[in-house]
Amino acid sequence: MIAFQEHSEVICEVCKIQLGKIEEVKELTDLELAVLNQPKRVININLLLKMDDGSVQIFPSYRIQYNDARGPTKGGIRFHPSVHMTEVKELAFLMSLKCALADIPFGGAKGGIKVNPKELSERELQRLSRLYITEYADFIGPEKDIPAPDVNTNPKIMGWMLDQYEKIVGKKSPGVITGKPLSIGGSKGRMYSTSLGGAFTLREYLKSIGKKEKETSVAIHGFGNVGSHLARILDEWGYRVIAVADSKGAVYDSNGLNVKKLLEETEKGKKVQETGIGKNISGNELLELDADVVVPASVENIINAENMKNIKAKIILELANGPVSTDADDYLEEKNTVILPDILANSGGVIVSYFEWVQNLSNYYWEENEVNKKLEGYMVRAFEDTEKTRKNENSSYRKAAYILAVKRILQAEADRGNVVRKRKK
Repeated sequence: MIAFQEHSEVICEVCKIQLGKIEEVKELTDLELAVLNQPKRVININLLLKMDDGSVQIFPSYRIQYNDARGPTKGGIRFHPSVHMTEVKELAFLMSLKCALADIPFGGAKGGIKVNPKELSERELQRLSRLYITEYADFIGPEKDIPAPDVNTNPKIMGWMLDQYEKIVGKKSPGVITGKPLSIGGSKGRMYSTSLGGAFTLREYLKSIGKKEKETSVAIHGFGNVGSHLARILDEWGYRVIAVADSKGAVYDSNGLNVKKLLEETEKGKKVQETGIGKNISGNELLELDADVVVPASVENIINAENMKNIKAKIILELANGPVSTDADDYLEEKNTVILPDILANSGGVIVSYFEWVQNLSNYYWEENEVNKKLEGYMVRAFEDTEKTRKNENSSYRKAAYILAVKRILQAEADRGNVVRKRKK
């Protein structure tokens, strides 16, 4: 008999809930659940940063490496005032599943700093970014753990972090971080890869039910990098984008927005309601529109117990991480709403990050069309594998995606001799 201990302070509660749903379909042993319910490594460092005025502030920071059975861990670093251990833990769990579902040789990780970057000068922001890498340098590396951008981080910050890591190790090491500027080893196509991957997922689903692009109306909640690129791509492909929302509000036109003009105006720094395009509505109203597809591309839990009964869309394409709360997910599943889950729909970003890592290690770089073609292949295969599992298990897309991802992680653990793939009686 194998003995193990669960430490309540590191158990991921959301992970337990989602894994419980899987166990309704596929029985897991106690040891398998123990391996999946808690991260392998949790690192928490308080960063002491000297500010421009000479004072010192303390910023809590985290790096959680959830599971590395399938390869070095992979996951973004977010800068946000609400960053906390539980959130980072849940996101690291999702990254483990996402990499397994995409069938790329990575485990899952996530990191973050509890900070409002808008309150820092650029000099302070750079010092904080470098300090994070200095403190975590022993725990990351091209063959150990590979960070990337996330909320409020970008290629510029990744460039600072790469430079700091290379100063510490004393050699060039572009594969330690992805999402970098092209000039220092970034990949072409990375900037819009999450959006393009989501578009491929939606296309494959609509193809499976025989629905045409021109017959499909789409509302996008979130008009940052992911949402704006998705609007552009879907508009170019012939979809009718009827509403988009940013942090200040939303605009709506049942006949379809002029997406090209909207992008031109927002690129000048305008919010969507300042463009004069469409009718002004609230972000909450957008989520409740009678659109064929609603795309939550903003923040976690934007569809929740308070608004779930007002959701009319037949299809939800999750491009944010965890945008549908667990109770809303249960309710919408009972309503037969199709939810294309985040670990499938928004995996384009980590797939192209994998491509970037491969290019860094080989020092051979691909053209943009090659990157996009390879991404399409991975996304189509991930959808087809999920669809096959969904039909076999008679389950939702989320359960199917989780079942498939968990199966791949546990197979890697079994092949390493860490667990025995044997069902309990």
